[in-house]
Amino acid sequence: MLKSSWLCAAAAFAFVSPVPAIAMQAAPAAAPAATEDARLYAFLDQEYAQEVADRPQLATRLGMKEGKDKLDDISDAAELRRLEWRRGSVARMKAQFDRAKLSADAQVNYDIWALQLDRAELSYKYRQYSPPFYSFLYSVHARLPDFMINTHNVQDASDMQAYSARLRAMPAVLDEAIAQTRASEAFGVRAPKFQVERVIAGSRAIITGAPFDNGPASPLWADAEAKTGKLKAAGKITPAEAETLLADTRAALLTIKPAYERVISWAEAALPTAPGGKVGALTLPNGAAWYAAALKLNTTTDLTAEQIHQIGLKEVGRIEGEQDALAKQAGFKDRIAYYADRERRNPPRPWTDELRAEYLRNANAAIARNRTLLPKFFGVLPEHKMEVVREPSFSEVAGGAAHAAGPSPDGARPGRVYVHLLGDTSDPAPDALVDLMCHEGVPGHVMQGDIQVRQTAGPKFRKTTGYVAFSEGWGLYSEALCKEMGAFPDLASDFMRLEAELFRAARLVVDTGIHAKGWTEDQAVDYMVKSGRASPDQARAEVRRYITLPGQATGYKIGMLKIMELRRKAESALGPKFDIKGFHDLLIGSGSLPLSILERQVDAWIAARK
Repeated sequence: MLKSSWLCAAAAFAFVSPVPAIAMQAAPAAAPAATEDARLYAFLDQEYAQEVADRPQLATRLGMKEGKDKLDDISDAAELRRLEWRRGSVARMKAQFDRAKLSADAQVNYDIWALQLDRAELSYKYRQYSPPFYSFLYSVHARLPDFMINTHNVQDASDMQAYSARLRAMPAVLDEAIAQTRASEAFGVRAPKFQVERVIAGSRAIITGAPFDNGPASPLWADAEAKTGKLKAAGKITPAEAETLLADTRAALLTIKPAYERVISWAEAALPTAPGGKVGALTLPNGAAWYAAALKLNTTTDLTAEQIHQIGLKEVGRIEGEQDALAKQAGFKDRIAYYADRERRNPPRPWTDELRAEYLRNANAAIARNRTLLPKFFGVLPEHKMEVVREPSFSEVAGGAAHAAGPSPDGARPGRVYVHLLGDTSDPAPDALVDLMCHEGVPGHVMQGDIQVRQTAGPKFRKTTGYVAFSEGWGLYSEALCKEMGAFPDLASDFMRLEAELFRAARLVVDTGIHAKGWTEDQAVDYMVKSGRASPDQARAEVRRYITLPGQATGYKIGMLKIMELRRKAESALGPKFDIKGFHDLLIGSGSLPLSILERQVDAWIAARK
């Protein structure tokens, strides 16, 4: 899963032109279309520059220095200002450009820029349903230090000074988050009890240890010491300058403690009345409409909750049948017998430092090996460094979902896969490691992010525009592709690939069960354990994610099914002319797309090759 909000995932690269539209036109028409394309892209780049200027954290993710000492303004007034700006931008685009005069590629960018407004309108309409502390994955109390540790890159002394400035900006963001959360509570949207408890524990972890007390270094202080130490080791600062920078950082850190204490006070006051049991969309005012909007945003389709529920049930049955067939090949009666034998051979063990080190070693080796298998299936290859690391302590939970972040455009910040290594080895299971690295690493999210940030043609906004259904669909498709690539060494590995796909199919059933059918948390956990083959810890963590991030988990299977459908269509239509490298470069190279536009792109690609 890519690190992103529930409204946006990521993907894209060198805007590889999926359809040679200009070449297909008569020569006299080519130049005007090219001129109009260039004019549109210049307009979009200018508009996007304004957006980035208003979002300093986005600029940092893009490897830019602008605003490096500031954090995003998350206030309602800022959100409204951004929405009004986007309304004006789309109006200006429609007034200045005739879509019919653009090439096929440019029409896609025109359409996506306009679609972003539709999505922003929907998001703003339901903003009170996603207060800053509500999400199990993206709560602001953890996202801010995560950004400082994993995204704010330090390459010189000024970057470290900006680090301290951003620490000093955190209290204002946290106070705004408290105010927005209280406004949502007054509206009738309250964070579930488990999430409030998590905010309390996570906030305490952030302000525990040096320099807040005499314990070991707190997460942010350890990060500041490490980043300053690297500057000193590289000869970019003197020891005296390092001491000065650390003294400034220490003082800045001390300013965040009262803010986190205010977060804890809010959470402790909210805890006694925080909801539990039934906590889905149907328990909220106008919750059914909110959930329909969440499904639309995450799947980029008009599928209803009932349709998605039925697709999930059908896919669970199909995958179980494939597991039965594999189990029989291995000499077992069915998948149940296979699982029983697996559990006897591989009983879960508590995670130890030795086991964690071994897992990270093997995970990094799996990604490195997968990279060697790419050339037969892709023309566009990743270039930047990649690494698998442990989830930060303030956000790590037993059974937590692994996730990925792409590299910075210059590669100074490598692409990373984050794994939770608490609880026991039932999740992440070592024998499912290769499949997980296919999804999160190569050819999945980290590779996708690597290609995205190296995009050099087309409008710049496509570097960050993304859609859950495409990005997570690509990640899940990557697992199946790894089988073709030869990444799975044996039948057991392929069986675990099917288990991972089964898990994603079960998500369709559970997400819609919680938010459209009134399932309780325990009902959902029970289904994930029995039908999704999740461990108890994983099932609990996943269900809590679905409760607080409705619809996001449905994007995986819906996106994968569409990609598989489009591949079958292309193979059938083109026969021996089908080029697997060209197909994959089309998908990953033309950017993260709504599924309807993706289908349009593939249809045009097929027509061009016929």
